[in-house]
Amino acid sequence: MKPYFITYDLYRPGQDYKALFEAIKSYPDWCHVLDSVWLVRSNGTAVEIRDHLHRYMDQNDKLFVGGWTNEAAWFGLDTERSTWLRAA
Repeated sequence: MKPYFITYDLYRPGQDYKALFEAIKSYPDWCHVLDSVWLVRSNGTAVEIRDHLHRYMDQNDKLFVGGWTNEAAWFGLDTERSTWLRAA
């Protein structure tokens, strides 16, 4: 499985995006890095992940899915997230 970076901007105030978050968590391995940043591992492509998640978003929302290159630096993340990132 390859790791992918997911980030989004959700523009509808008060909208319940629980279904979107559950869709992201449906991938075999995931990490919620920041408020609107997740990493997942999947056998699918970035396009397949985008198409899957877009169904749970409003038309004016924005979504980005890209391959994770394993080269990253961070600050202020807890041990659980840091461990996930190092293993990705």
